[in-house]
Amino acid sequence: MSRLAHVASGPYAPPVPARTLTVTSADGARLHAEVHGPEGAPAVVLAHGWTCSTAFWAAQIRALSADHRVIAYDQRGHGRSPASATCGTEALADDLEAVLKATLAPGEQAVIAGHSMGGMTVMAASTRPGFREHAAAVLLCSTGSSRLVARSTVVPIRAGRLRTWLTKHILGSRAPLGPVTPLALRILKYGTMGPGSAPHMVQACARIVHACPRTARYAWSQVLDALDLDHGVRELRVPTEIVAGTADRLTPPVHARELAAALPECVGLTELPGIGHMTPVEAPDLVTGKIRALVAAHTGAHVHAHAEVEESA
Repeated sequence: MSRLAHVASGPYAPPVPARTLTVTSADGARLHAEVHGPEGAPAVVLAHGWTCSTAFWAAQIRALSADHRVIAYDQRGHGRSPASATCGTEALADDLEAVLKATLAPGEQAVIAGHSMGGMTVMAASTRPGFREHAAAVLLCSTGSSRLVARSTVVPIRAGRLRTWLTKHILGSRAPLGPVTPLALRILKYGTMGPGSAPHMVQACARIVHACPRTARYAWSQVLDALDLDHGVRELRVPTEIVAGTADRLTPPVHARELAAALPECVGLTELPGIGHMTPVEAPDLVTGKIRALVAAHTGAHVHAHAEVEESA
């Protein structure tokens, strides 16, 4: 399991959950899950991306849990969820279905937000009965359904076989990331974040990514290399909004545009100028606002903005 060395204060410090639970997936894999906010409030489920953890959603959890029940879980092999011998899109779908069943009442619906591999988890689960029972609407952040390595611009040369080969070996490296040094911060910022990202945002992301065990990082990089979830996009038959950064080197905006064209019920595509791959950290208020709006529009819930809650207190 990962070394949990996250930030200790500020907007990116992981909030303390109201309760935690261990969810058992279809193959017996055990998943760490957290529930934040008041029981009975409108539900939001958050699925993080490759090399991340529930801590990645700290800003959204902190803002939404005032008047939402926010459920976040660690993907297998990430955060506090032990590694599993099984890695693949079917396992991702199994895990999301298991979390929905364990945390939501029968028939209860939630807005499900997925970042990067978390978005791919949603696409993989799109045909599952448990997903269709519980998904009211979806937010996809910085994600794609196929050709991830070939389209990545992490290696700044012309697209082609050489760039794809180099990208595959960089993203699939087995080397340990080591401590969070100034050089490590510069490398992570270049590869995953926009050029204007504030130092505290880069620091938060670096601590999360560097905490991911290298065995899990490598295993899931192989899954992403071979990813093809185009069919899952066409089966995602709930209102779905997309957020993407124009400076995203891992999943460039071409992915978001293709998702928008292929989704049966795309309700919006927002491209954020100068923002990189880590949209929930780089543009926390916008991502939180998108989730709030989806809850209000598609769950029948009437919730107030966090500021309004504070004013009435």
